Order: sequence, then C-alpha cells, then structure tokens
Amino acid sequence: MHNPTQQQIEALAKEKGIDPDIVIAAIEDAVLAASHKYYKSDENLRTKFNSETGQVELFAVRQIVEDVSDPATEISLQEAQDLYGDAAEVDMEIEFPKSTEVLGRIAAQTAKQVIFQKVREAERENIYAEYSDRVGDVVPGTVKRFENGDIYVESGHVEALLPRREQSRAENYTTGDRVRAVIREVNKNAKGPQLILSRTDPVLLIKLFEQEVPEIYDGTVSIRGAVREAGDRAKVAVYSRERDVDPVGACVGMKGTRVQAIIRELRGEKIDIVEWSEDATLFVTNAISPARVQRVTVVDEIERVIEVIVEDRQLSLAIGKKGQNVRLAAKLTGWKIDIKSEEEKRREVEAQLDGLGAGQSATLILPGLDEDQIRKLHDAGLNTAEELSAATSEQLLEVAGIDEDAAWRLKQAVENQLAAQRRAAAAAAEESEAAEAAEESEAAEAAEQNEAAEAAKE
Repeated sequence: MHNPTQQQIEALAKEKGIDPDIVIAAIEDAVLAASHKYYKSDENLRTKFNSETGQVELFAVRQIVEDVSDPATEISLQEAQDLYGDAAEVDMEIEFPKSTEVLGRIAAQTAKQVIFQKVREAERENIYAEYSDRVGDVVPGTVKRFENGDIYVESGHVEALLPRREQSRAENYTTGDRVRAVIREVNKNAKGPQLILSRTDPVLLIKLFEQEVPEIYDGTVSIRGAVREAGDRAKVAVYSRERDVDPVGACVGMKGTRVQAIIRELRGEKIDIVEWSEDATLFVTNAISPARVQRVTVVDEIERVIEVIVEDRQLSLAIGKKGQNVRLAAKLTGWKIDIKSEEEKRREVEAQLDGLGAGQSATLILPGLDEDQIRKLHDAGLNTAEELSAATSEQLLEVAGIDEDAAWRLKQAVENQLAAQRRAAAAAAEESEAAEAAEESEAAEAAEQNEAAEAAKE
C-alpha cells in the first residue's frame, strides 16, 4: 500500500501528464535547495525520497581519502574503517543522515516553488514533444478568454493562443465557442503559450478540403496551390491523377455541398476552385476565374510576366475588388499578370503601329520585343515599316536576337501597318482625284456660263 505522499505524487503526475519520477526528482531538488539555505554549510548535501515513508531523507556526503584537506566533504580512511570496518576504501562515499524537521516554513515555501517550476518545465517539454511534429495539423478547441484582441483557446489539455494577426476579419467569437484552427508554431521557451494557432493560413483551407473531399484524402485529386485573403476570397488549384475524375467537380461536390461546408467553416469566404495545368497560359486563364479570358500571351518567360486580354465588360471582374482577383491569381500561379481590355489593347497596338510608321521604332515596345532589341533594329538601320518589311526573318533573328515566333509577330505587325498605309494612301488618292474632277467640272461650268454671257451681249 502506497503512503499518502506517494499517492499525491502519482495523482499530480497523472493530472499533468508527466512521469512520477519527474515529480519525485523535483521534490528532492526542492528539499536540497531548502537545506542549503538553512544549513549554510560547505557540506556536500544529498536528498533521497523514501517511497515507503513518503519522506525526503537528507544526507551529508563525505568521500574517503588518505589525507583530509576539507573536513566538510572528506573523511579519512582510518576514521571510515573505525565506523565501517575493512569494507571502507579510498574514493568510496559515506552518507551521514541530517534532520529535515528543522527546515521549517521557509523551506516548505522554497520546496513548493521548486516543485511547481520543475513540474511546469516537464509539462512544457511534454507539450513540445507531443506537438512539435504536428505543425500544420488542424486542432479543435474552445474559446477560453480574450486579451488585447488575442484569443486563448483550450485544446485538449493545452492552452493555445490565436493571435489577432492570425484571425480572419470575417469572424467573431464569444467565450465557449468551438473553433478549429491550424497549428502555426510550437514554442519551447519558458514564457507564454506554446501553441500558436491560425485561422488565416492557407494550410487550414487545404486541410478542410482534405476532410471534406474523399478524392483528396485518398490522393486521386491533389491540391497544387492555395492562396487566401482571409475572410474575403481564396483560390485553390487542383489536379486529378485520373483522367475520368474531374478535380474541380470533386471539390465542389453535388450541388456544391462540399465547398459550401468549407465556406460555412470559413464564415462565408468566397472560394474559387481552378484546375491546375503545367501550361502557364492555361493555368493563368483558369486562375482568373470567374472572369472569361479572350487570350493570354507570355511577355517574359524569365521574369514570368504574362499578358491577359479580356472583353471590355469583363475587365472589372477580372481585376476584382481593389485588385483582389488578379492579385490572388498572380500568387497562385507565380506569374506577374498584366490585365487589359480589348479596347486598351487595340489602342496600344494602334499607337505602336503609328509610331512604327513614323519611324519611331527605337522608342517603341513592339509585340514580343524589348527595348534593347528595338534599339538593335534601330542601330541596324531598320527604322521604318518599309525597311522592316523588306528584312527577312533570318535578318531579324540575327540583328535583334529574337526568336522565330517574335520575328513572325513583328513581320505581321509591319504588314498590317503597310496595308493600313496603302489603304489610307488609296483613300487619299481617291479623294484627291474626286477633288480635281470637281474643280475641272466647276471650271468647265464657269467657262460655259461665260460663253453664254458673251453670246447674250452680242
């Protein structure tokens, strides 16, 4: 049968989720600290917990030596043999019991503090060991209290912190509310809460999809990216490993049931589910959803710049409220997205072609060309539409260092400009001829009238 102290130790260890030996070691350390404070001696003190009596026994330890230099910590071989006979040898230690009853109230207070500190340290070590591998997991909890906008959440036997910066602006909580959050980090330091939670991390969105969509859980459909502006809008890129499984349809669910469950959990945050693609133009087209795209052109492969043209009436939808839609699409795809309406693009091309016709090609950014390439064309004497039209694709490749596709686009632009010039010239010629004919007609009519007038006089 355990003594009452042993039972209390085991109860405390069970409540805190720690090993009883840690509590016993803490008690021994506490009594040792109090003993040093009380006796104020140079003795080598040692404590041992007696599990039978429930008492902590205190000893002054002395080492057996040939010649004693420090009587407080050493004992001579002769003296030791007088006490214990021939069994005593040099370097052995002898323990001399000392009273702990004299330690009093101050010692009890010291003991209490040390035990509390040791138990707390052991608790924190246990929490760290339990949760350090679970960063990114979603855990349930109950709202416990509020401090300066931060929320303290009770999750299992641990008190976690949901800081204000990790809260969605669409959410409000009251004490006792149930909340699910992702573990953002686990602290090992001695102060403050150890678990830091988040409701804004995209990982929360991914985990919710894993819980709601069996195809994601079993690996048929994978999430290739997720971005959020918590409380407003999110975009998720999904991909199916099997041809006959529609990844977007699987995530949306029958009549939208699956995605609606996630939207409810995130308090109405809008979620765009788009299909991932290796093809940048296709992926960007999908990511701009719900806006419809007319065409997509890669402007700069190295800098990852892409141009998206949409119908005039789709422009505001594509850009989104305060640029949110295009901003999220850019984060999801990893491309800088330049969105233009059909009208904007038409005006831009016209300006480029007008400049080209006026011989200003060196200052223009033409389709598929950067400023350096245009300068090279200018230096080579290819300044006007006629000169560029006369140049072969090979010359353009050699002079400006552009690829075949860019050379073809440039030639097309130049041909369009020349055709426009020819049409304008033809129209101007027709107008000139008509004007000349009108003048001749007017002159003939005037001459006839003069002749008639002269005849009348006669």
